[in-house]
Amino acid sequence: MTVHPLGRPMTAPSAPSAPSVQPTPRRRPSARASVDTFRGITILEVIIHHSTGVALRHLPPDSTSYLVAEIVNRTLHFAVPAFVFLSALVLTRSLLRRYDLRRYAFRRTLRAAWPYLLWTVLYALWYVWTGQRTASALDDPAQWRSWLLYGKASFHLYFLLVALEVYAVLPLLVLIARRRPRISDMLLIGIPLQLGLYFLNRYVLHLQYPTSTVMWYVLPLLLGVSVGSRLREFPQWWLRHRWALLALLAAVFAFYLPESLKFLRTGHATPVLFDALSWAYTTLVALLLLGVVWRMQLRPGALQRRLANLGIVSLQVYLMHPVVLQFLEGWNPPRGTEFEVLSTLVVYLLIATIIPALIAQMLRRTAVGLLLFGR
Repeated sequence: MTVHPLGRPMTAPSAPSAPSVQPTPRRRPSARASVDTFRGITILEVIIHHSTGVALRHLPPDSTSYLVAEIVNRTLHFAVPAFVFLSALVLTRSLLRRYDLRRYAFRRTLRAAWPYLLWTVLYALWYVWTGQRTASALDDPAQWRSWLLYGKASFHLYFLLVALEVYAVLPLLVLIARRRPRISDMLLIGIPLQLGLYFLNRYVLHLQYPTSTVMWYVLPLLLGVSVGSRLREFPQWWLRHRWALLALLAAVFAFYLPESLKFLRTGHATPVLFDALSWAYTTLVALLLLGVVWRMQLRPGALQRRLANLGIVSLQVYLMHPVVLQFLEGWNPPRGTEFEVLSTLVVYLLIATIIPALIAQMLRRTAVGLLLFGR
């Protein structure tokens, strides 16, 4: 019996009575292409999420369009946990193949620590130059401490700080990965551990910005380690559990969305409940997204290739797109009817995706690209 690339058994053909040309077996989906496609979808989610944030500043608050923008904004709010999940998956596989800490540390410093420091400085200057902060902020050590320790030089840079912390703990988690923990088991372990860390912070640590630390993403981190150690088995696991995961996601989303909208509108949400629902929602999305991407790889088409190409430069696009969105909003704020505002924002979204992606592609494997993005 042979095995389908996604794990489904197929009956082996009988031996032919006469010579014949055997069909070429279907190629196993490429792990690299799947990772790039996952990144492409996730970075597109980030840009749409941030674009809806712009929309909420310009649409009438009592309009239907405003409500739709709110719902899209809250629904597309899974990027950081998804990126943590994927980073843990990819680096776990890499460390299991070759546990070279010196090489690992050098590559993580070049590809994450250096861009984080550089873009913290660049965004600090950008916000002053555009008048979003006063020049005196640059002379304030407390501001720099907040920008560097919590990723607050710009609203999106905290992800790179979280990524650095993920990279720091992953060599230790390889000890777990070598035991090839089951995905379901890591879910059962990760959920109470994540809640335990929440209460540890609430009653003991009192971190000012816990979402800027890896402790807030332990559940997707552990799942990434598990999937990374069992990636060849993941499609089979996903096929067996996909409908249960979808049903669970729908149930969680029904509770997550009202709480998330409440938080968006007021800045407050029900303690514990909102964070627990956020962890459940974003983790389920990451698992299901990986399964969908894997299925896409069975019949790759133009959409998959474009998403994969975008994923290859996802970090560069992540770093650059807020500049484009802020420039466009300041240069020509969306005005007019709801339709005109939405049309303008769609154009801005496309520009904020295409321009950084083109710049990143042009700078790939160049000295300037290495200097700016560490790759």
